[in-house]
Amino acid sequence: MSSDAYRYHFQSEIPAAEVEATLILSILGAEALHGEAQTRLDAGHAFDPKRRVVVIDAGTAVGRDLSRLFIGFLTREFGTGSFRVERVAHEPEPSPHTRVETVTT
Repeated sequence: MSSDAYRYHFQSEIPAAEVEATLILSILGAEALHGEAQTRLDAGHAFDPKRRVVVIDAGTAVGRDLSRLFIGFLTREFGTGSFRVERVAHEPEPSPHTRVETVTT
């Protein structure tokens, strides 16, 4: 089973601190919609300031709302040309209890 995520890439002119502040504002918005506990559980996200990338897990309703808030705030604050976003699918990590076999012929 795969889960969707959105990866945001930012132009070098946008300060990383501003991107982080916009992400925090978006998280607060998600908390207002879904509650703090549910947001902490379901709004997976990562920010890499050196690579200028934010990834938001959109596999839940909370994650999708977080991504909607984030893209809305980014667009209003920095403009549509200041970043690009791509949808990525990622496979979940195998459980440590999952048995993986290699078959050789």
